[in-house]
Amino acid sequence: MQPTAIDTYDTAPHIVIWEMTRACALACRHCRAEAIPYRNPAELTTAQAFALVDAVVECGNPIFILTGGDPFMRDDLFKIVEYAVGSGLRTAVSPSATGRLRPAALQALSRAGCRRISLSLDAPTAALHDDFRGVRGSFARTLEGIAAARQSGIEVQINTTVSRFNQTRLGEMADLLRGLDVALWSLFFLVPVGRASVDDVLDARETEAAFAELFALAQTLPFPIKTTEAPHYRRFIAQQAGNDPARLGHGIGDGKGFIFISYSGDVCPSGFLPYAVGNVRRDRLIDVYRSDPFLARLRDPNSFDGKCSVCEFHDLCGGSRARAFTVTGNAFASEPTCAYVPPAWGERIHA
Repeated sequence: MQPTAIDTYDTAPHIVIWEMTRACALACRHCRAEAIPYRNPAELTTAQAFALVDAVVECGNPIFILTGGDPFMRDDLFKIVEYAVGSGLRTAVSPSATGRLRPAALQALSRAGCRRISLSLDAPTAALHDDFRGVRGSFARTLEGIAAARQSGIEVQINTTVSRFNQTRLGEMADLLRGLDVALWSLFFLVPVGRASVDDVLDARETEAAFAELFALAQTLPFPIKTTEAPHYRRFIAQQAGNDPARLGHGIGDGKGFIFISYSGDVCPSGFLPYAVGNVRRDRLIDVYRSDPFLARLRDPNSFDGKCSVCEFHDLCGGSRARAFTVTGNAFASEPTCAYVPPAWGERIHA
């Protein structure tokens, strides 16, 4: 979904992610959700999940993504997917590569109407990936899951968390993915939340180098590349193409065209920005999205602090508000990992 110049995302989210559960059999070193082995009694019930689907439908026609933890830890997953798809929502699922990722489960997901899943690969070898995910065999299960999903008619998106753990292996990752039947490569630039450490976050110079490598790789790959929590990659692409920032429109970001629902119903700008602005058990989702002052400011880059406020790319980019929040304590601070210095900011600091 490409934003237009007049779409500021003020009226409704275009992507809604629901953390169905925090239960998961993996022990990933970076886990945002700090996943646990068992389901929490505070999770939304099946009836409340159906009500959430109805609330998402009120937002128009957003992409609805079911994540975790591991969604397969919920026995009602297939019922919820079927209800969401039947309600007209484009519904995707983000399972974990555990013993629950079986062909029969993926076939059931396909019958329920799911047409895309996302699976994580964070390194080009089994030893490195399994070390990152905390469970031996995760790499092999992921490859098996990709094949089983495709045989079930489900597209597969690959998610890769980019950190100091794997920043030098992006080219090898691309070579691995070339041989797999994937629809999209989504690279999550680490935000230090949950089990993740700020020491694992790329600095501005390293981030810019990663952008350059990804941009070069994108010219040769048979599938598109996108980034998550790295909106300044859009700025990088625009600079390479020589595009006029005024004509590029508005990019999706935390609380800006994007909203996250936690396992207990909390409404947050994203899963990486754990700042609750409401709860779907008591609040109408679309009202929270449109009216909450914190979300409204996240959609107004002119109100940001530092160089992001005057950057000519701030509508397209705006920086990761989640990273600003987790690194500095201020969600409206400048993006900590951006190397670009806007001319207007340079004039200000040298005035």
